[in-house]
Amino acid sequence: MRLTVIGSSPAWPNPGSAHSGYMVEADGSRALLDCGPGVLARLRERSTWPDVDAIAITHWHLDHWGDLVPWVWGTFYLEPNGPIPKPALFVPPRGGEYLRALGERLGFPDMFERTFHLFEYEGGMPFEIGRLVVTPKRVPHYRLETYAFRVQSEGAVLAYSGDSAPSQELVDVARDADLFVCEATLQRGELDGEPRGHLSLDECVEAFEASRARRLLVTHRPRELATPDEYELAYDGLEVEV
Repeated sequence: MRLTVIGSSPAWPNPGSAHSGYMVEADGSRALLDCGPGVLARLRERSTWPDVDAIAITHWHLDHWGDLVPWVWGTFYLEPNGPIPKPALFVPPRGGEYLRALGERLGFPDMFERTFHLFEYEGGMPFEIGRLVVTPKRVPHYRLETYAFRVQSEGAVLAYSGDSAPSQELVDVARDADLFVCEATLQRGELDGEPRGHLSLDECVEAFEASRARRLLVTHRPRELATPDEYELAYDGLEVEV
């Protein structure tokens, strides 16, 4: 299994960086975890139009899904030039209703269903993307329904926090994983809202150590905050073998 970091910014973009987007590949299967602003442009640096089996969205904050909209427009206008792949789109519960309401405001109620094969996942219920098995687990993130992902393929395990406050659920997602991709947005936990929504670097490391995962990749980290050299920091274009 291979991870390619497409975008790694927090809610505001780091200079020259896209928002959240992580490509996971195994045995020809390709899944994009989240699709924030700037991710589509990054993917188009590699090919005219992205060829992915599926996109899986952790939650409905714009920095994790916003490029689904230009993905739709590009599909509409490029399709006369030749067939455009129609990937699966896995969204949180009631996500189909959310996208249909958005489509009504933007111009086409079924615009996302025209572009993607739309599926709603359930917390704790694995779904398959080719050779990849993804298990979503709900984690706390302010008051928004939010999920972390545990991705498995032929014994390799990658855990992706999405956005999460400190929690046992997050530790469970990463339990004994080969790679834990974990956000560390905050300088200190007390700077967060109530209820909590994000992790500081110290809290990220605490979750990693409690999970007994083998490797930590820190992401969603503002450029303004220092990250000691002892920690591996995600950046756009980074490729990691899991």
